Amino acid sequence: MSGGPTSVAEQEAEDWSPAELIKAGWRESDLAWERAAVATTQGIAENRTDEAAEAAALSLRIARESFAEDDPRLGTSLANHAVCLGAAGKDATAETLLAEARSVWASCDSWIGNMTAPRTARSSMFHMRMEQLHRDTYEARWREKWGELVGEARTRLTEPKAASVLSAAAAKDALARWRRECPAMLNDTRKLMAAAMLLATR
Repeated sequence: MSGGPTSVAEQEAEDWSPAELIKAGWRESDLAWERAAVATTQGIAENRTDEAAEAAALSLRIARESFAEDDPRLGTSLANHAVCLGAAGKDATAETLLAEARSVWASCDSWIGNMTAPRTARSSMFHMRMEQLHRDTYEARWREKWGELVGEARTRLTEPKAASVLSAAAAKDALARWRRECPAMLNDTRKLMAAAMLLATR
């Protein structure tokens, strides 16, 4: 997608145009959710717990209003809000939300099944033709990557320490990973990567 930001740092500093969002199949709510999830992780990384909790609550509102019940971003929003509430001593509500988060992630296979493998933007016509010729293999590799991300999130949510919020150091690592690996383009893979990498659970 030409004209869009090429890194998360740039994305946080400027807006995608409505035309770019439409072309990518994204909505304003998709971008707003991603920014709220990043803000949650950044707040934890910088020990600004109140701001992290506010961002987590916002991401959950966006997810409940805009996303399907099997969308992993909803699962991450529930988990992040849960651990922020738990850190504030609201354990009962936190446990309820965390159980719901586990359920969403456990049932997201249909959402993953509807994902489309990204088309790689390359200048070489040879690479573009090879991708078209071997599309099935290309997509299979992406589905393997998606499966790894889903497995990672499910494991974290089922471990005993899942009810605890990330440490500041771990949140910094998570944010660094997201900034390093986030796709420059708006696509389905970016949605899933944000859901998996921006989980605020230990």
